[in-house]
Amino acid sequence: MTATDPSTDSLATWLSARSDSELAGLLRLRPDLAVPPPANLSVLAARAEQRASVLRVADDLSVLELTLIGLLAREGAGESGVRREQLTDAVAGRAPVKAVDRALTVLRERALVWGTTLLRVTPAAREAVGWRIDPATTSMSAEQISATLAELTDAERRLIDTLATSSPIGRTRDAAPGTPPDRPVQRLLSLGLLSWLDEQTVELPFQVGQALRGETVTDPTVLTPPPVRTHKHKTAETNAAAAGEALELIRHCEALLAALGDHPAPALKAGGLGVREIRRLAKVAGVDDTRISLLVELLAAAGLVSSGIPEPLPAADTGDDYWAPTSAADSWLDASPAHRWQLLAQTWLELPRRPWVVGLRDHGDKPIAALSDEVRASGAPRDRRFVLDVVAELGTGVGSDAADVAAVVAWRRPRWSARLGASAIEHTLAEATAVGFLGRGALSSPGRSLLHGAPPESVLAEMTSALPTPIDYVLVQADLTVVAPGPLVPDLLEQVTLVADVESAGAATVYRVGEASVRRALDAGRTAAELHTLFTTHSKTPVPQSLTYLIDDVARRHGRLRAGIARSFVRCDDPAMLAEVLASPVAEPLALRALAPTVAISQASLGEVLDQLRAAGFAPAGEDSSGAIVDLRSRGARVPKRRSRGTRRIPAPPTDEQLDQLVRQLRAGERAASTPGGVAVRSGGSRAGSAATMALLQLAVKVKRSVRIGYVDAQGVASERIVDPVSVGGGQLDAFDPADGAIRRFTLHRVTSVSLVD
Repeated sequence: MTATDPSTDSLATWLSARSDSELAGLLRLRPDLAVPPPANLSVLAARAEQRASVLRVADDLSVLELTLIGLLAREGAGESGVRREQLTDAVAGRAPVKAVDRALTVLRERALVWGTTLLRVTPAAREAVGWRIDPATTSMSAEQISATLAELTDAERRLIDTLATSSPIGRTRDAAPGTPPDRPVQRLLSLGLLSWLDEQTVELPFQVGQALRGETVTDPTVLTPPPVRTHKHKTAETNAAAAGEALELIRHCEALLAALGDHPAPALKAGGLGVREIRRLAKVAGVDDTRISLLVELLAAAGLVSSGIPEPLPAADTGDDYWAPTSAADSWLDASPAHRWQLLAQTWLELPRRPWVVGLRDHGDKPIAALSDEVRASGAPRDRRFVLDVVAELGTGVGSDAADVAAVVAWRRPRWSARLGASAIEHTLAEATAVGFLGRGALSSPGRSLLHGAPPESVLAEMTSALPTPIDYVLVQADLTVVAPGPLVPDLLEQVTLVADVESAGAATVYRVGEASVRRALDAGRTAAELHTLFTTHSKTPVPQSLTYLIDDVARRHGRLRAGIARSFVRCDDPAMLAEVLASPVAEPLALRALAPTVAISQASLGEVLDQLRAAGFAPAGEDSSGAIVDLRSRGARVPKRRSRGTRRIPAPPTDEQLDQLVRQLRAGERAASTPGGVAVRSGGSRAGSAATMALLQLAVKVKRSVRIGYVDAQGVASERIVDPVSVGGGQLDAFDPADGAIRRFTLHRVTSVSLVD
């Protein structure tokens, strides 16, 4: 702001003395003032003092800035103004002078306070201060409040709960002196949980209300940011921890997609996912309910999971919609780990939902379902970014506890405390850790790049660098476990997961080879020789004989019985085995019929024949027309990817060019309002009025006089401006507009008035 201090009688007068860049800065900080474009500075000032607009911008103020507003209002800045020295005395050394100067600059830039040596405050701004401005007020710590609340009776607790969820000021006769001390109000006054105002009025202290509402308890009389206890780690350690979380996130998402592909989850009538299905999926994926809720919310928001009619349909189809993977899940599964993480992390950062509320109770005391509308929160991305920004400011590799971060957030944004209390901060940081933004409490390099809007290539490079280098070997143990001491290269990972099952995951993944897993590999077309070669080539340890015997034993029994497509057929070189199949109970549901001692046909599909024969204890293999074994494994059910559900549209912030144009229009409107002119000719929509308007404009063109016109644009916004008419005709007025420095065209039927400028 400028050092000069023109008359501060009104906000409009003060705004008129601001520079164009300062006015553009105001509109950038308070974009609601520019919609619709104000006609002049008086209109802008009136909007800036409206209660709704003031409270909206006050949400971004700190304890110090709100306290200064309260002090100015208390000292009478709304009437006669307050000198800067008075404000310094009111602060009484509780904040450094430089911090107060910065806070006043913030308030002036937002037109909540104006003036330099004589300060005034917008009247409505006083309502934004949620506590009593009184430095003498005694404060209680969160521990003291909790201990005192534990002593209350049910009646006393109900009384202060009512004040905490409504107005903090209550009217009661029990506040009068002489009231028996055992009455609830007198007890609460003696314990410090109520403040006495007069004989009939009490007030709930600000900090007590915070504790009752589950918010972070802060002392509003402290005008300096709270200290933060930090712990520092090496950048490599932070990135390694975050990369480990990213790999776990990807692995769990893969398991969840596989579970939903195998058994799509029925959608609730309201569109969410039921508690029973959440627990089933959590058990299959090997995670708890909280993490599975985060996973399904992320996958759904990323378009990898959706509700609809899956293909193929579940065996026990109810006709309702199901939650299942979309076709986009296949391409995600084939992408690199860094690409997969980037999609999930970007989705979480912009997710207009709070996954951590899943399972909590709603107002009807019912559990909140995953993927339901109750999880939606349009302000979640803004809150999430702000919390991560606080962590980012601590420095590279520097982290802090959730309680300290919550204290900083509560001081910087006290008006956010209702939705961003200690519990919300803790859950947000836990989600950030689970997604891979944080490692050991500090912001990781990939997370910092994504948070600060780095190009996708840079984010991918950061995560690729943080992820462990893939290895091309395993350690085969005598107990038939295969240990991967790091992430495997994609080709080896595919082969190992085909022949072995994951037993435990982490920095080192442990797989177990069993009869079923070996049969799975053979079903996919691998031969026993290929499996022996796999372990011999890629194992750093000697291959135990037990594994060799297991592979040979399963391979010897595998494929003796073969099924093909007739609709399907079953053939076997051993007539006795085929006869055993035809005599077994499975032959009837498959409608097996012998064509020869070694061949039978079925009306069932090949996949069904294979599944039922395996369930009956046989070990068939599928083959194609050439007799080669084929991999008939299904990737699971899929649903079409839906178009993303429309969210509440937030107007895009105006660009610098738009702000410059708007400021020029404001200056033009101000000039038009302050320039004297002759009697205005008004169109009024009548033929006579239109003719008079046309005649006056033609006269202005002829005598080269400037005119002041009233004009309503296509958006219905009325304004006044001074222009120099150049030509009139064809229902159009071409005139030079000094505000733009160019010729503009005006539609004549939108011109409401015209007057010559003196």
